[in-house]
Amino acid sequence: MMGGASTALRGFLAFTRTQESAADAAALNVLDQTRQSAQGLLEFMQFLEKQDPRSPDRQEPYLRTHPLSRERVEVLRQHVAASPYSAVPPSAVFELMHQRMKAKLFAFLNPLGHTLRQYPERDRSLVARYARAIAYYRVPQLDKALELIDVLIREYPDDPYFNELRGQMLFENGRVADAVGPYEKAVRLLPDSGLLKGDLARVQIETQDPAQLEPAIAHLNAALREDRAQPFYWRQLAIAHGRRGDMAESSLALAEEAMLLNRKEEARYHAGRAEKLLPYGSPGWLKAQDILEAARLKK
Repeated sequence: MMGGASTALRGFLAFTRTQESAADAAALNVLDQTRQSAQGLLEFMQFLEKQDPRSPDRQEPYLRTHPLSRERVEVLRQHVAASPYSAVPPSAVFELMHQRMKAKLFAFLNPLGHTLRQYPERDRSLVARYARAIAYYRVPQLDKALELIDVLIREYPDDPYFNELRGQMLFENGRVADAVGPYEKAVRLLPDSGLLKGDLARVQIETQDPAQLEPAIAHLNAALREDRAQPFYWRQLAIAHGRRGDMAESSLALAEEAMLLNRKEEARYHAGRAEKLLPYGSPGWLKAQDILEAARLKK
């Protein structure tokens, strides 16, 4: 029995190592396709190698989920030596995006004082003002936060994320109706973002305005076409349909949510309800049948 378990484990670990190696190869391919250097990835992997508590010579390579760091470093080193893009400096656009990402995370995860020390008032850069706007809104000092983000929007009117942040500030401070406009502008500026459409739909539903339900449903369906594995979107879709009086579609959405959360009994209940309310043979009725069958089989 132990031998069989060991063989199964080694087979599984070999599969995960293959997957990780394929992920490394895909990353190198993307970097070459976008004409970016892999030097940073090499340095990162070298850093991970130094953090390994055991010497590679004392590790069992067949009992690891990932290839040995030494092997990964060697592959990356060979790629850097051969790639025509290894000496290409980082893109200024990508560098700014990275700095903005770091500033956003720092401001959301740290107290106001920490953020003001990292991004002091004397720093008038876009990144620093972005961080301070987030930090003040989290306190909350909404007026100060809005003043900062409004200046950034005036300077960069085509930036969807500044508009998204303004909408988030207003929404989370109870100004729901005022938040709709910034979110709508963010979606217009980045129409392929399912995440922004999902956020806009949530705000539209929370306005309690019946006129906002139809566009909210459209935005949620668009977000779900991009990522159907989001229970929150299905819950919001159920709420929107329910408020319109469309209980069949509401139940169907609740069944989808329950399946994603592995609540089989709940999924069967809502799918059964939808099945009774929907026309026989309709797409929704067939979907309810699929959910009922999947809920029966899912362990």
